[in-house]
Order: sequence, then C-alpha cells, then structure tokens
Amino acid sequence: MNLDEISLVAAVLGGVVVTIEIAMRVAALGIIPGNRKPSTGMAWLLMVLLNPMLGFIGFSFFGSNRVGRRRHQRQAEINAMIRERARDLPPPATLDAFSPPVRSAVRLNSTLGALPLHDANDVILLPDYESAIGTMTQAIREARATVHVEFYIAALDDLTRPFFEAMAEASERGVTVRFLFDHIGSRGIPVHREMLKFLAESTIDWHPMLPIKPLRGRWRRPDLRNHRKLLVIDGEIGFTGSLNLIERGYNKPKNHKHGREWVELMLRLEGPVVASLEAVFTGDWWLETDELLQVTGHPVTGGAPESMHDVPCQLVPSGPGYPSENNLRLFTTLIYAAEQRLSITSPYFVPDESLLYAVTTAAQRGVEVELFVSEVSDQFAVGHAQASFYRALLEAGVRIHRYPAPYILHSKFFSVDDEVAVVGTSNMDQRSFSLNYEMSLMMVDPDVVRAIREIEDTYRALSKELTLEEWSQRSVGARYVDNIMRLTSALQ
Repeated sequence: MNLDEISLVAAVLGGVVVTIEIAMRVAALGIIPGNRKPSTGMAWLLMVLLNPMLGFIGFSFFGSNRVGRRRHQRQAEINAMIRERARDLPPPATLDAFSPPVRSAVRLNSTLGALPLHDANDVILLPDYESAIGTMTQAIREARATVHVEFYIAALDDLTRPFFEAMAEASERGVTVRFLFDHIGSRGIPVHREMLKFLAESTIDWHPMLPIKPLRGRWRRPDLRNHRKLLVIDGEIGFTGSLNLIERGYNKPKNHKHGREWVELMLRLEGPVVASLEAVFTGDWWLETDELLQVTGHPVTGGAPESMHDVPCQLVPSGPGYPSENNLRLFTTLIYAAEQRLSITSPYFVPDESLLYAVTTAAQRGVEVELFVSEVSDQFAVGHAQASFYRALLEAGVRIHRYPAPYILHSKFFSVDDEVAVVGTSNMDQRSFSLNYEMSLMMVDPDVVRAIREIEDTYRALSKELTLEEWSQRSVGARYVDNIMRLTSALQ
C-alpha cells in the first residue's frame, strides 16, 4: 500500500470516527436527559460532549440507578404487604395534636414508604460510640428468640469482637441470628477476611448485600449500596442510626496515625416502631436470600428507665428500589415547614437544587438555620463538592459550624422547631437520595427534640463557626477544585 492509499484509508477512518462521535453526541441529547434531574443530565451530557467514547462507557456503567427488575418487583410486593397489614390499624391518637405540616409529612411518609406512624414508643439516644456498641452487644446477649443485624460496614476488630462473639453465642444456644452486611462497603476494610473466617466457622446465618456476580446474572451499577444500619432483638428492641459496626478509626493505619475518629448517633427503640425496623430487615433479607420472614408487632415491654416515653415514630425507608426519593421528599417537606429553628447535622452535605432551595429559603424567611459538618472531610471529592455550596449557604444566612479535625462528624440527623427530629442513616447528598438504600426515623416529640438540642449544643461548643469573610479568602485553585467536584457529584 502506497502513501496515497494509506492517507485515503486514514481519511476514511477519521471520517467514520467523526461521524460516530457526532452520532453519539446527537443520541446522547435524546437519551441521557430522560427521567433524570436536569443537573444530572447536564453533567452526563457534558462528559459525552467532551469525549463521546469515554462518556458513553461511563454512562453505561454508572448512568442508571436501577437495581434490576427482580428487586423492583420484590420491593413493590413488600410495600403492598405492609400496606395491607397496616390498613386496619387505627390512626394514632396523637395525630390530631400535630401541626398541619407534620400531619402532611406523616401522610407523605405512608404513601412513599408504606410504613405507618406508631404511638407509644420508648427512645434512648446513644451519642457515645463505644457505649452504643456495648449496649447493642448486651441486647444480643439477652436475646431469647431472634437477632436480626444489618450494617453497611461490618468488621471484626478489638471493639466489635464482643458483638460478633455475642451473635455466635446466641446462635449456639438456639437463638436464630441473621446477619446482613454490604458486599462492597465491608470488603474494603483491612480485617474483612478475618470477619468472613469468623462467620464461616459460626452458626450465624449471614449474607452479603448487593453482591456483584455477573456469572450468576447479578449485575448492576457497581456503586449502588445498602447503607442501612439496624439491629432488632426478639422483635422487641431495635437500634438504628449512623454508626457502622467497626472501631472508631475504621481499622485504617492512616486514620490511627492522625487520630481520626468517627462521631456518631444511634437510637435504642422499644414499642411498635420496632416492627417497622423488622419489616425493613425482612425486605432486605428476602431480596438477598429468597426467604420471606414474618413480622409481628410488640408493645412496649416496660422500657428502660432512662427512655423518653410515648414517642410517636415513623420509619421511612428509601433507595433505588423505590420509585421516589423518599428521604429527600421528607427532608424538604419538613424544612419548608420550619418556622423558628432548623438544625442539620450531616457529614456529607451535597444538596440537589430542591434541598438547597429549601434550606436557603428557610434562612431567608427568618428561620434560624445552622449546619454542622466536619472541618475536614474523610472523602476528597465529597469534601470539595460540599465546600462548593458554602458561599450560597452563608449568603442566605445559614450558620455553618465545622466540627474540629481530626474527628469526622458522621452523625446524621436534623431537628425542626421544637416538634420534630429525624435521625437515621441518610446523608444529605445525592448519593443517599438516589444510589443508597437508607432509612430515616421521624420522631414527633418535644422531649426528643430537647435531647437532640443537647447534642447539637455539644457539637456547637466544640466547633468553629465559618464566616463569609473567611470563606471569601479561599484560593482560586481551591475554588476550582470545589467546582469540579460539584460537577462530578451530579453524575448519577
């Protein structure tokens, strides 16, 4: 082949490549925006327009949060069963005493997550990390019939070993112990193999959640995660909150070297709402094992003396198996209802447009709004994406308190006026709204709010408030990185 022929082939191939890239760009305009938020669609379109081949490859792996037809069908069946069983329950006696916005939120939650509001629950806040794990361990030791455990991250280490040993001992004495942990979330922990070995040698019935097994037809977007944390003992005592089943430094030598430890908030619950926790576990267990468990509600059995009593509670599950972003809809509904005070604690605050507008609008209409975040994030991309929103928040009048490094403020809760508190597993970021299975517990009780306020007061006393003047002095380079990471946060 002579030089002229080579040039002709190269020209033809170049023309084909250009034509394909143009076709891909045109196709992207009609495919990507479908059923996506405008910000998400625009981010993916930008990637495809900049590099069609890489953009489409990335979109094929990470462009959809669908978890498969089987999981969607199972989730719909679970919701239908819950609604059927809750249909004949009388409305809570306290509902008429709630403000109209809260009654509206209760109806919204029932529509989205199918779980009803329950009266007469006992609640204890557990803000101490080690004590929370110790309290859960003791509850397992006292179990009589069933222990249901589900955590995003689980690890066998010096702090959690008694917890695992309590599960194994309970199983050996005839208690049915079921254990779920996220396949990818736990896999990256250095002691993961030790945990698997311990479980394999025990009689605990355990399964990883959302495993990726292409040869068995189990394939989906690889970063979809089950981020829930819950423990239910005998259907009578429940725990949920932000804490993962791992020591405070996540078994990472780098964290230990720098003194980096996580700060959490867990709840201990008794009463009918525990049946809602068990229903969420039952759904996840069915999805992973094809075994459908029965859920039976239990009244409060006396409650611990330190409990806050008669607390109306409603659990709101969310995740890619639901047609709506249940947690985001609840959050924005309550934030718009705030009249005097709104306090938000979130380790990863990367809001979409609706949440950002809700928070800034609250501040602009005179609500006292404050946000508690970590001074230094443990995740580079998320930390910079979060920082990109600080100016808009500060200019709207939101007070930002940064919990001092090297600690990571990982608690996830917010309180509205003196009436409502929401505690759970969900961050206020687009990952928690669209990609993670989460759960949020709404509690409508002044005593709970006062207890939450005490925790917020502790955080505030330790934190340093960020000012607009200080933030305006950030370097051009830092702002550039913030904006890049803000763009990538929308790629869902």
